[in-house]
Amino acid sequence: MRGFTLIELLVVLAIVALLSSIALPRYTQYLERNREAVLGENLRLTRDALEQYNADRGRYPDSLDELVTRRYIKALPVDPLLESNQHWRFSPPLPPAEGRIGDLHSGAPGISRNGRPYSDW
Repeated sequence: MRGFTLIELLVVLAIVALLSSIALPRYTQYLERNREAVLGENLRLTRDALEQYNADRGRYPDSLDELVTRRYIKALPVDPLLESNQHWRFSPPLPPAEGRIGDLHSGAPGISRNGRPYSDW
């Protein structure tokens, strides 16, 4: 019966560790890039719904729940960086528009890959 020697196992483990150390940073960059893409898309869709709500009703909503109950969006948008739908920052609409939510931004701390703070998105 022939098995593997300790040296052969160590060589294989070293190769696996080397390949993992190359792949892991690329994987985390991939995840970060995708989270930012989802954040941008969620903001775009929700902002479109806010504008459509204003066009239809002549005012902006007082909460995001109004967009859901009136079926402008199916569910509250999720901030993928915080993995929550409760940490959005809201901006009031410019006068003379009525309502409480004219725009929304991410509540996530930090800076995106392109150098913009997430709160400015």
